Amino acid sequence: MSTPAAPTGSPLTHFDAQGQAHMVDVGAKASTDRVAVAEGRITMQPATLALIESGTAKKGDVLGVARLAGIMAAKKTSDLIPLCHPIALTRVAVDFEVDRGTNSVLCRATTACTGQTGVEMEALTAASVALLTVYDMCKAVDRGMVVEGVRLVEKRGGKSGHFSADPLTPPAR
Repeated sequence: MSTPAAPTGSPLTHFDAQGQAHMVDVGAKASTDRVAVAEGRITMQPATLALIESGTAKKGDVLGVARLAGIMAAKKTSDLIPLCHPIALTRVAVDFEVDRGTNSVLCRATTACTGQTGVEMEALTAASVALLTVYDMCKAVDRGMVVEGVRLVEKRGGKSGHFSADPLTPPAR
């Protein structure tokens, strides 16, 4: 069965003229400084948030472990997402903000490199895996946690320039 050809001039760069998936050739692109910031949130029961804040969760320092998991995930993005280029990251930071008003933890991941392709997928992967790690570490007391709103909030560098997402209003719980 043949795959239909991608439309001429298609903005989907991971498909060739015949519609076949391929890794984008970035060889001719200039190396530039690139930064991406992604965020997401995990919402939970108030008692679960209290456990995280107190550091008394059964598995230990939830946010500390989640931070390490996010950093490790950013470094492994090209192993997880088939058409991503391996990137020599120069920075990965994973930060958390507790929001008692919504019983949630906001995760913000920042990735950087100097290279020929961007680091958006690394930032998104870091935020996603950090939030999933919070879920994993707390699921024994709260299986109803919700990971939501994982998105790119900023990207700088490269041919397409600067991107900044519109701010979101925190979920009402």
